[in-house]
Amino acid sequence: MKKTTKPQETAFDQVQKFYQFMNSNKLEVIEFSKDNTYIKLVRKHNNAVHQIPVFAPSAHATAGKPSQAKTQAPAAHGGETIKAPMSGIFYRAPTPSSPPYVREGDSVKEGQIICVIEAMKVFNEIKAESNFVIEKVLQENGKPVEPNGALFLVKN
Repeated sequence: MKKTTKPQETAFDQVQKFYQFMNSNKLEVIEFSKDNTYIKLVRKHNNAVHQIPVFAPSAHATAGKPSQAKTQAPAAHGGETIKAPMSGIFYRAPTPSSPPYVREGDSVKEGQIICVIEAMKVFNEIKAESNFVIEKVLQENGKPVEPNGALFLVKN
Protein backbone atom coordinates (compact mmCIF):
# COMPACT_ATOMS: atom_id res chain seq x y z
CA MET A 1 0.00 0.00 0.00
CA LYS A 2 1.25 3.44 -0.93
CA LYS A 3 1.03 6.25 1.62
CA THR A 4 0.01 9.65 0.37
CA THR A 5 1.31 12.57 2.31
CA LYS A 6 -0.84 15.61 2.77
CA PRO A 7 1.05 18.74 1.75
CA GLN A 8 2.13 20.73 4.80
CA GLU A 9 0.16 23.95 5.26
CA THR A 10 2.50 26.94 5.39
CA ALA A 11 2.16 29.87 7.77
CA PHE A 12 1.22 32.04 4.80
CA ASP A 13 -1.66 29.67 3.96
CA GLN A 14 -2.87 29.89 7.55
CA VAL A 15 -2.69 33.69 7.57
CA GLN A 16 -4.57 33.80 4.29
CA LYS A 17 -7.36 31.60 5.70
CA PHE A 18 -7.62 33.71 8.83
CA TYR A 19 -7.67 36.89 6.76
CA GLN A 20 -10.54 35.56 4.63
CA PHE A 21 -12.40 34.47 7.77
CA MET A 22 -11.82 37.89 9.34
CA ASN A 23 -13.16 39.73 6.29
CA SER A 24 -16.17 37.49 5.76
CA ASN A 25 -17.22 37.89 9.42
CA LYS A 26 -16.31 41.60 9.63
CA LEU A 27 -13.99 41.07 12.60
CA GLU A 28 -11.60 43.73 13.87
CA VAL A 29 -9.06 41.39 15.52
CA ILE A 30 -8.35 37.69 15.24
CA GLU A 31 -5.79 35.68 17.24
CA PHE A 32 -4.70 32.06 16.88
CA SER A 33 -2.15 30.06 18.84
CA LYS A 34 -1.19 26.39 18.46
CA ASP A 35 2.13 24.80 19.39
CA ASN A 36 4.83 27.18 18.12
CA THR A 37 2.48 29.11 15.85
CA TYR A 38 0.97 32.43 16.89
CA ILE A 39 -1.04 34.58 14.49
CA LYS A 40 -2.70 37.91 15.25
CA LEU A 41 -4.44 40.00 12.60
CA VAL A 42 -5.72 43.50 13.35
CA ARG A 43 -7.73 45.58 10.91
CA LYS A 44 -6.17 49.02 10.52
CA HIS A 45 -8.54 51.95 10.18
CA ASN A 46 -7.69 55.07 8.21
CA ASN A 47 -10.07 57.20 10.23
CA ALA A 48 -7.78 57.40 13.29
CA VAL A 49 -6.46 60.80 12.29
CA HIS A 50 -5.83 63.35 15.00
CA GLN A 51 -6.22 66.55 13.00
CA ILE A 52 -8.56 66.83 10.07
CA PRO A 53 -8.98 70.13 8.24
CA VAL A 54 -12.57 71.00 7.44
CA PHE A 55 -13.75 73.60 4.98
CA ALA A 56 -16.98 75.04 3.81
CA PRO A 57 -17.27 74.33 0.07
CA SER A 58 -17.70 77.33 -2.19
CA ALA A 59 -21.05 77.95 -3.86
CA HIS A 60 -19.72 77.36 -7.39
CA ALA A 61 -18.14 74.03 -6.39
CA THR A 62 -21.55 72.57 -5.51
CA ALA A 63 -23.34 74.03 -8.52
CA GLY A 64 -21.92 71.36 -10.84
CA LYS A 65 -22.92 68.54 -8.50
CA PRO A 66 -26.70 68.38 -8.04
CA SER A 67 -26.45 65.33 -5.73
CA GLN A 68 -24.55 67.40 -3.17
CA ALA A 69 -27.08 70.21 -3.29
CA LYS A 70 -29.63 67.94 -1.58
CA THR A 71 -27.30 67.31 1.37
CA GLN A 72 -26.74 71.04 1.76
CA ALA A 73 -30.35 72.05 2.36
CA PRO A 74 -29.41 74.69 4.98
CA ALA A 75 -27.30 76.42 2.31
CA ALA A 76 -30.55 77.76 0.83
CA HIS A 77 -30.61 80.26 3.72
CA GLY A 78 -27.46 81.91 2.37
CA GLY A 79 -24.92 79.89 4.35
CA GLU A 80 -22.79 76.86 3.72
CA THR A 81 -22.47 73.70 5.77
CA ILE A 82 -19.46 72.11 7.38
CA LYS A 83 -19.80 68.36 7.24
CA ALA A 84 -18.39 65.54 9.34
CA PRO A 85 -15.35 63.91 7.70
CA MET A 86 -16.05 60.61 9.49
CA SER A 87 -18.55 58.80 11.66
CA GLY A 88 -18.26 59.09 15.41
CA ILE A 89 -19.55 61.01 18.40
CA PHE A 90 -19.77 64.79 17.99
CA TYR A 91 -18.49 66.93 20.87
CA ARG A 92 -18.66 70.73 20.98
CA ALA A 93 -16.15 71.01 23.87
CA PRO A 94 -12.97 69.21 25.00
CA THR A 95 -14.61 68.13 28.30
CA PRO A 96 -18.18 68.17 29.62
CA SER A 97 -17.37 71.05 31.99
CA SER A 98 -15.51 73.15 29.37
CA PRO A 99 -17.14 75.84 27.26
CA PRO A 100 -17.80 74.88 23.61
CA TYR A 101 -15.10 75.49 21.02
CA VAL A 102 -17.50 77.69 19.03
CA ARG A 103 -20.96 79.17 19.54
CA GLU A 104 -23.52 80.57 17.14
CA GLY A 105 -22.37 84.02 16.04
CA ASP A 106 -18.66 83.33 16.70
CA SER A 107 -16.07 84.38 14.13
CA VAL A 108 -13.76 81.47 13.36
CA LYS A 109 -10.21 81.83 12.10
CA GLU A 110 -8.45 79.38 9.80
CA GLY A 111 -6.87 76.56 11.83
CA GLN A 112 -9.14 77.06 14.85
CA ILE A 113 -10.65 73.93 16.43
CA ILE A 114 -14.41 73.96 15.95
CA CYS A 115 -15.35 70.56 17.41
CA VAL A 116 -14.11 67.05 18.16
CA ILE A 117 -15.33 63.75 16.74
CA GLU A 118 -14.57 60.65 18.78
CA ALA A 119 -14.01 57.56 16.65
CA MET A 120 -12.77 54.34 18.22
CA LYS A 121 -11.55 56.05 21.41
CA VAL A 122 -9.57 58.61 19.39
CA PHE A 123 -10.59 62.26 19.67
CA ASN A 124 -10.16 63.88 16.27
CA GLU A 125 -9.89 67.66 16.31
CA ILE A 126 -11.85 69.23 13.49
CA LYS A 127 -10.25 72.51 12.41
CA ALA A 128 -11.51 75.30 10.19
CA GLU A 129 -9.80 75.53 6.82
CA SER A 130 -10.91 79.12 6.21
CA ASN A 131 -12.34 82.11 8.09
CA PHE A 132 -16.11 82.16 8.63
CA VAL A 133 -18.91 82.93 11.10
CA ILE A 134 -20.96 80.19 12.78
CA GLU A 135 -24.64 80.80 11.93
CA LYS A 136 -26.07 77.65 13.50
CA VAL A 137 -24.89 74.48 15.22
CA LEU A 138 -26.70 71.65 13.45
CA GLN A 139 -25.62 68.69 15.62
CA GLU A 140 -26.47 67.90 19.22
CA ASN A 141 -23.53 67.49 21.59
CA GLY A 142 -22.67 63.87 22.44
CA LYS A 143 -24.72 62.41 19.59
CA PRO A 144 -23.44 60.17 16.75
CA VAL A 145 -22.70 61.67 13.34
CA GLU A 146 -22.26 60.00 9.99
CA PRO A 147 -19.71 60.92 7.31
CA ASN A 148 -20.93 64.00 5.42
CA GLY A 149 -23.47 64.75 8.15
CA ALA A 150 -24.00 68.50 8.54
CA LEU A 151 -22.31 69.91 11.66
CA PHE A 152 -22.46 73.70 11.28
CA LEU A 153 -24.16 76.27 9.08
CA VAL A 154 -21.61 79.01 8.36
CA LYS A 155 -21.20 82.15 6.26
CA ASN A 156 -17.98 83.64 4.93
